[in-house]
Amino acid sequence: MTGRADHRTGRGPRQAREGGIPSARAALPAPAPGWRIDADVVVVGSGVAGLTAALRCAAAGLDTVVVTKARLDDGSTRWAQGGIAAALGEGDSPGQHLDDTLVAGAGLCDEEAVRLLVTEGPAAVRRLISTGAQFDTDATTGRIELTREGGHHRRRIAHAGGDATGAEISRALVEAVRDGRTSVRTVENALVLDLLRTPDGAAAGVTLHVMGEGQHDGVGAVHAPAVVLATGGMGQVFSATTNPPVSTGDGVALALRAGAEVSDLEFVQFHPTVLYLGPDAEGQQPLISEAVRGEGAHLVDAGGVRFMTGRHELGELAPRDVVAKGIMRRAAEQGAEPGTEHMFLDARHFGAAMWESRFPTILDACRGHGIDPVTQLVPVAPAAHYASGGVRTDLHGRTTVPGLYACGEVACTGVHGANRLASNSLLEGLVFAERIAETVAAAADGSARDGAADGRPLPAESPGATGHLPVTPLLLPEARRVIQRVMTAGAGVLRSEVSLTEAAAQLDAVADEAAGKPAAPGVESWETANLHLVARVLVAAALRRHETRGCHWREDHPGRDDASWARHLVVELREGGRSLDVRTTRTTSFPPTVPQSRPSRERPADRPPDAQHVKPVHHPAQPTRPGQPHGRHTARPPSHP
Repeated sequence: MTGRADHRTGRGPRQAREGGIPSARAALPAPAPGWRIDADVVVVGSGVAGLTAALRCAAAGLDTVVVTKARLDDGSTRWAQGGIAAALGEGDSPGQHLDDTLVAGAGLCDEEAVRLLVTEGPAAVRRLISTGAQFDTDATTGRIELTREGGHHRRRIAHAGGDATGAEISRALVEAVRDGRTSVRTVENALVLDLLRTPDGAAAGVTLHVMGEGQHDGVGAVHAPAVVLATGGMGQVFSATTNPPVSTGDGVALALRAGAEVSDLEFVQFHPTVLYLGPDAEGQQPLISEAVRGEGAHLVDAGGVRFMTGRHELGELAPRDVVAKGIMRRAAEQGAEPGTEHMFLDARHFGAAMWESRFPTILDACRGHGIDPVTQLVPVAPAAHYASGGVRTDLHGRTTVPGLYACGEVACTGVHGANRLASNSLLEGLVFAERIAETVAAAADGSARDGAADGRPLPAESPGATGHLPVTPLLLPEARRVIQRVMTAGAGVLRSEVSLTEAAAQLDAVADEAAGKPAAPGVESWETANLHLVARVLVAAALRRHETRGCHWREDHPGRDDASWARHLVVELREGGRSLDVRTTRTTSFPPTVPQSRPSRERPADRPPDAQHVKPVHHPAQPTRPGQPHGRHTARPPSHP
């Protein structure tokens, strides 16, 4: 199917215009596209979510293009060690998986989304196996070997290569995409810039910059009426992270500039057991998979005391936010200086044979840094790992911008709530990518039956080159480290009104400097602008949420407050990108992302009864008073025009 059918929403043009489509807010400054590709769907990202969506779309007959920032196999998926969670084992059930996910999500999961995930998950994993993924199996029975991780009451984590699950999944999907039998086209080493829009506001493709020589070079455009964001996370907004260098929040930033809503960005999961390399360590850090504790390793302090015992019913296998807080609290009790907080993982009782067969990747990483876990304690500390929030979607992956979809870590489906359950991320990417492909294909078929396809390319403009949108001042590349250090100090594992307010002020200062002396367009300045935008949103949301819940830990609000905060924060850009509109949902359920034919049970987040729009001001906004969490709050804008 290669026609340019208007299948962005499954509705006709009149319905789309009457649906209150959000307008684009801002754009990155960039040259006009010098080349173009036409397709039915463009998928941005090449992890489990992106490649699954692409393969399913292509199988449905859609002309599919995958755009990826590095090589096809360079995304976050290949770094996943532990595995993929699904109720595949004897005695397990989707209901039990659901219960564990809801507990880990600390009261903010969308139960309908979780139920869908755990119910469709086992079959989705089997389809992944049929695609070519090979999981570790029992030599005697041939059944998939399952392990436990934090927050799980059952062994339900399927793994591959011992601790190289993500690499195996990536291998299988990349091979399937590159197989001559598929029609998926790929554009590698390409940084996505902004969303193309039709005159009625729907997605029409993306602009992108290809780095290096090849069939395409420089800034170009992929024109398609369906755009799927699968760009992964934003861990590089912090100094130390488990995320690869490509995880700079590009998808979330693009969606915000396009007028889409994002949600739950304050909930950044800090993995509790990342190899501690000292207080000055920056960039991607080696992960020590939770599966190591699942197989019997212990968390101990310098004196050998198992400090998690008695802190949670699951002890060292408590949900990640509980373990991360446990490490920080124990370090504080022992007088650790800020930045030096760490504990130890003791798995010496495994022996060399088990380490070499079950966790060869981790063993090599530790030894590469001079630590032998066979004979030594392994120093570990929390580090930024996963964004539980992202671009807000419904159960079909649809965002609030027609034709724009999101899946994987870039999306907020409601599955993770305030804290992701271990190994649910690969499953979420798999399940929701399949649902997006089904939705896009069905809408395309419906549009074709209605005679919407006429074979003509969609009209669209390059947002950063035509001047019809406010342009985001670009930051100098060296501002990246400033942003990372500001976020680590002010919005890391431990947060408070003081630390977050200071972080917001420092981020504003960075923007003020860019307004006076903007950087030239280029990959590094574009990435830095994306990091700065997602950092602003994260800090604004964290300031607004006056409680401790899941992986959001406010020292000045140490308790969980269900009466006031059992709800989500939704954020949009306003005033040409200069201010943020922060508001709450009424319940833990999200309002619909597309217009409904009848009233929803959930009041739309953008029209709460006490909503207010606060004009931008050039002084720090006063935080919302405790006990008044509902409605709008416009965060202080940077002072650049």
